[in-house]
Amino acid sequence: MKAKNLVIVESPAKAKTISAYLGDDYIVKSSFGHIRDLPKKGLNIDIDNNFAPSYEISEGKQKTVNELKKITSQSSTVWLASDEDREGEAIAWHLAQALSLDTARTKRIVFHEITKTAIENAIKSPRTIDINLVDAQQARRILDRLVGYELSPVLWKKVRTGLSAGRVQSVAVRLIVDREREIKDFSATSSYKVNAVFNAGKDDLPAELNIKLADKTAATNFLKACAGETFTVASVDKKPGSRSPSAPFTTSSLQQEASRRLGFSVKQTMTLAQRLYEKGNITYMRTDSTNLSELALNSAKDYITKQYGANYHKLRHYKTKSAGAQEAHEAIRPTDFNMQEAGDDSGQQSLYRLIWQRALASQMAEAKLDRTEIIINISKRPETFIAKGEVLLFDGFIKVYGGGKDDVIMPSVAVGQKLPLNNLSATESFSRPPARYSEASLVKKLEELGIGRPSTYAPTISTIQTRGYINKSNLEGTPRTLQVLSLKNGQVVEATRQEITGADKNKLLPTDLADIVTDFLVKYFGEILDYDFTAKVEQDFDAIADGKQDWPQTINNFYKNFHPLVEKSDKATRHETSKARLLGNDPSTKLPIYARFGRYGPMIQRGATDSEDKPDFAPMPTGATLENVTLEQALEVFKLPRIVGKTADGQEITANIGRFGPYIKVDKTFVSIKPEDPMTITEAEAIKLYVAKLAKEANKYIARFDSGISVVNGMYGPYITDGKKNAKIPKETDPKSLTEEQCQKMLAEAPAKGKRPFRRFKKK
Repeated sequence: MKAKNLVIVESPAKAKTISAYLGDDYIVKSSFGHIRDLPKKGLNIDIDNNFAPSYEISEGKQKTVNELKKITSQSSTVWLASDEDREGEAIAWHLAQALSLDTARTKRIVFHEITKTAIENAIKSPRTIDINLVDAQQARRILDRLVGYELSPVLWKKVRTGLSAGRVQSVAVRLIVDREREIKDFSATSSYKVNAVFNAGKDDLPAELNIKLADKTAATNFLKACAGETFTVASVDKKPGSRSPSAPFTTSSLQQEASRRLGFSVKQTMTLAQRLYEKGNITYMRTDSTNLSELALNSAKDYITKQYGANYHKLRHYKTKSAGAQEAHEAIRPTDFNMQEAGDDSGQQSLYRLIWQRALASQMAEAKLDRTEIIINISKRPETFIAKGEVLLFDGFIKVYGGGKDDVIMPSVAVGQKLPLNNLSATESFSRPPARYSEASLVKKLEELGIGRPSTYAPTISTIQTRGYINKSNLEGTPRTLQVLSLKNGQVVEATRQEITGADKNKLLPTDLADIVTDFLVKYFGEILDYDFTAKVEQDFDAIADGKQDWPQTINNFYKNFHPLVEKSDKATRHETSKARLLGNDPSTKLPIYARFGRYGPMIQRGATDSEDKPDFAPMPTGATLENVTLEQALEVFKLPRIVGKTADGQEITANIGRFGPYIKVDKTFVSIKPEDPMTITEAEAIKLYVAKLAKEANKYIARFDSGISVVNGMYGPYITDGKKNAKIPKETDPKSLTEEQCQKMLAEAPAKGKRPFRRFKKK
């Protein structure tokens, strides 16, 4: 019958939440994201026909399309309720196209929060599909397909098979590569910071010299000069201060703060936020707006006034910084300020609490402070000491969002008062290189440059890690000795102390592959990797979304400059991209030794490629890179494999470095020894790792039969295998009870392994 309304959303969780708010006249179904896209194989863009795309029903979505078509035919009205950003608008358009929807009975609705009020208001004010937003999404999709389709094969030929490149991902990799090179080129300089502790009656008064001293000589001379000096209070400046709350979260600021406060990765933050949104707990989480609706402002005011008092509330309107802000029309906030906790697990609960605190704090009064600054003169010196204190008088927003500093209460002193010197010291300090990027700081940088949009940050950062360009690593750092000078009894006493420098946690480090690919792309595709150019492309997408620019013309302007670069890059040679670096000559063979990039990554080569004799190859030494490996290290790896010793039953143990890192081998068993060095690992250490591997292998098999069939404990649960074919074990079946005959039957009934598709590209 045709009495029902069909509401189509992207996700089942969203469908479940919305259906609870609508009556029996509505059926809510999910499209499970996009149902149409460019086919995975081939370009599927008609370059000669205004870049017209050829879409198809996505793999695995035909069943969903058929089901939606059936329900559509039985419904009086179809409501397209995908998200309110460009991606959501494109999903609605693809649904209308794939389902052949009648425009007369199709309505587009949007809402930035999944609440009963928001959904009812959306149904009262439907609109048509915004084709400008659709065109903006299509332009991004088509441009990125063109870049990937034409640029990736270039990398396959010139660098390594299977590589990928992308307009935003390659720029993100370049940022990390450039930063790492800045750090390597950085030369630390030292200076001396002087601290004093004065006697201010009952209390001590710590202070710091107003300048840093250039070197040890200057620091020594200054301390000596202070031996007979008089220290007098020159001024006591007391003035009120304040601290104001930050704006409620945008996508970018949420990713950064969740990383800083909760230790979440960008991908983890977006996954958790998506679930909170679909459950109706928060507003839409892909936004670069800092606005709050009048409803939210009034709700926050009511909660703050009731819980903390009227003096804690202050109405605030925040101006969105991003010139191209377009994703949604409100910041990320809770849908109900009275709900202090939400979420199905600890991750969701922690993120919700952070969002709740930030949004509520944004509507609270500033914290009131009492700041004191004391200037202390030295009788015969131009320098001064400065002592600073801060006392919190009224906590304001800090009551909710925290982050308040501990009070530093200053002792009472008067101008002209003489201060006896208790302690005076000068400690060496070193300038620091630029900080490496974390996921959060990379998001911040991309946003500052205008590259990408809220919906692109998480997938971009995930992609550059999974494809081997970037590693997220912890660096232990190295010890460094600092000079400490102290004035005692009129004499300068020298001492030292240790500090760790270069230690970093969860920072993004480029691989050798990132260096190779970035240098190649900068040389041959400099415009594509230019930060300003990439930001300009984003501005073009914004102009298309605003109806101010034609998308085919935008793509044409890009492609007419891009395609000639692809043709020009064909002149590059493998030797050029291998970044071969001559380390020296092998003393025994007199052959040249190179560090270069090969098919499986960085390696060492002995002998010239153009020589009649085939060169020898060896893996890159453990911990070394193309840029820092030495001749001595390279010569050592040609001694591999190294005999380490023997097992208890007399089998030989050898150590080597392979494609996946250092390992030991006993008969046909390979054991990873990361982070041990194959050149130094001892027999005892190797035996311990080998025994552990055997124990793990023993637990791997639930049952093994003479026919070669095994019941195995896998990563995703037990399964049956004969080495060529795998079969799932039903949940209700105990793997330990299976007989050989049952296993044979399950293998026979299991579908054959699918072949990986081979992607072919047309020659230009």
